[in-house]
Amino acid sequence: MDGFSYNNIFETKGIEYLVIILFFAILIPFWFILNKQNKITKQIQETLGFLTAGVLKIPQGLFYSRNHTWTHLEKSGIAKVGLDDLLLRITGEVQFTNLKKPGESVEKGELLAEVNHHDRILKVYSPISGEIIGANHLLTKEPGILNEDPYIKGWMYKVKPFNWVAETNTYYLAGNATDWSVNELERFKDFLAVSMKKYSPDSSKVILQDGGELRDHVLSELPEEVWQDFQKSFLNMKD
Repeated sequence: MDGFSYNNIFETKGIEYLVIILFFAILIPFWFILNKQNKITKQIQETLGFLTAGVLKIPQGLFYSRNHTWTHLEKSGIAKVGLDDLLLRITGEVQFTNLKKPGESVEKGELLAEVNHHDRILKVYSPISGEIIGANHLLTKEPGILNEDPYIKGWMYKVKPFNWVAETNTYYLAGNATDWSVNELERFKDFLAVSMKKYSPDSSKVILQDGGELRDHVLSELPEEVWQDFQKSFLNMKD
């Protein structure tokens, strides 16, 4: 037929197509292997008790305060409040005292509760103002839940916010929360170096794993003076 021509793609573009197919055939398995290795590395670090940026739990839909509390507004208009994973990995298992009761009001920055670990106490301040609707009494019966699942089962309070938008507009969210948490971990390492030199110069072997990695729950093994310094440097921050 006049005007009709036939091109064999394998004579023209065939080699290019084969190269592309071969590229993806190599890339896709490599990508799966790499992600699997990352997951395995994270699991190993968690099992051995390494405190690294890779093991931190940082759900992206929550608002994080500089005081290491978080808050999340539910569809009902009630906000949940809790402690972030970094704080709990630093302290280890804690128990709550001086809990607020339903019906009480709390102001942003006001004392919300105290966490206690073998008579070492940290003060936790509220990330929002509002009326206390309920407290998570499961935490007093099974305090380990707080460390295992600080965001779903381990929430502290339900609060009816008074001024949600204005009080959360400086908080960290999504990718900013991840960056901030990683920076806080690095700041904590610097803090330890200074504070331990003052109060516990012989504790470096206690707080470090083989290879120089920081241990989980490192604060639990340090003296009360270090806890007091930690309170001032990490939990008394102004948003």
